Amino acid sequence: MPELITFDVAAGRLGLPVTKVHQLVKEGSLIAIRGQDGVRRTAGEFFDGAAVVKGLSAVITLLRDGNFDDLEIMTWLFRDDDSLPGTPVAALRENRGTEVKRRAQAAGF
Repeated sequence: MPELITFDVAAGRLGLPVTKVHQLVKEGSLIAIRGQDGVRRTAGEFFDGAAVVKGLSAVITLLRDGNFDDLEIMTWLFRDDDSLPGTPVAALRENRGTEVKRRAQAAGF
């Protein structure tokens, strides 16, 4: 599983107020899951410098359209795929989003 960070930490990475991170989650540009303590967190790997990784929101949308919930999306993004190779989130970080989007579309249907 990924390194999960609080919205405060995510806001610091993006240089934005924490309310904007909540908005990014609400609009589907980011996903978050609740820890055992009930606090929602997002993955540190979703950020590239002061930005959300390119293509992430499109993949989230494709998987949501396929009825994936946020935990299933998080799991899918961090599951090793030998044919990529690596994980879908690693491929997004390496600017290989086209193939990840194809796989997300196929996974949803």
